[in-house]
Amino acid sequence: MKMSSDTHRAISVICFYTALLSFLIGMAARLKESFHSRVEISTAGFVVAAVLAALGVIAFLFSLGGKTDKPAEPPL
Repeated sequence: MKMSSDTHRAISVICFYTALLSFLIGMAARLKESFHSRVEISTAGFVVAAVLAALGVIAFLFSLGGKTDKPAEPPL
C-alpha cells in the first residue's frame, strides 16, 4: 500500500501529539505524591512518549523523501 507524503506528515503529527500527551501523563503521575503506583505509570508514560516520538520522526523523514517534482519535458 502506497501512502502519500501528506499522509506520512499527518501520521507524524499524530504521533508527536500523542507522545506529548503520554509525556504529560508521565509527568502528572510523577508529581502526584499520594498515588501509590506513580513510578510505574510515569515510567510507562515516558517510554511510550519516547517510542511515539521516534515513530513520528521516522514518519516525517519518510514524508520528505516522497514526492520529487521533476520538470516537465517539452513536447517533441
